[in-house]
Amino acid sequence: MNDQDIHADRPANRIRILLADDHALVRRGVRLILDREPDLEVVAEAGDGAEAITMARTHEVDLAVLDIAMPRLTGLQAARELTALKPGLRILMLTMHDNEQYLFQALKAGAGGYVLKSVADRDLVAACRAAMRDEPFLYPGAVTALIRNYLDRVRHGEEAPEQLLTPREEEVLKLVAEGHSSKEIAELLFISVKTVQRHRENLLHKLGLRDRLELTRYAIRAGLVEP
Repeated sequence: MNDQDIHADRPANRIRILLADDHALVRRGVRLILDREPDLEVVAEAGDGAEAITMARTHEVDLAVLDIAMPRLTGLQAARELTALKPGLRILMLTMHDNEQYLFQALKAGAGGYVLKSVADRDLVAACRAAMRDEPFLYPGAVTALIRNYLDRVRHGEEAPEQLLTPREEEVLKLVAEGHSSKEIAELLFISVKTVQRHRENLLHKLGLRDRLELTRYAIRAGLVEP
């Protein structure tokens, strides 16, 4: 059976999906889950966050399903870029990390849902449909984490501290730590080399660091790149 046969019965208003994960085998498995549904279709695939942004620019997509841990740009960073690039695009995070910090960052980045890979065969299809109805989709543990966080903040009258780095500075930091040149970073983020250099100077100043090596060490501690 070819792709034309598989998609022959799809409704005209099917949900067009961009799928981003740096593991081809995972993408294949997820695509099988999604493409067997008559109202869902993966129309573009990406191997990292930067490629996901490129695909979103060149394909008509309704929903982006992003892994969190990817090279060049993480799913969280890509989500922020995609939200700015295409405000109507819905975003789901698909991850192996049952992690409160990632959950909160994902929601702040514009994601409408957070699905664990371990139960993707059970939850992902429902999450895609919920996203298109503008309804949040969270696994039970995530709901508990949100409620607990809210109650703790109310109880102590505290607000979450502002991030030290801006989202753009965080993106530049990750790419610097991965060894990309200023020219490469400028091309990936669609900004000028001069702007990249200004961000690097701001990073060194804000973090009290001296050079690229110290920036890389900081990025590893912050979880932006793997050691």
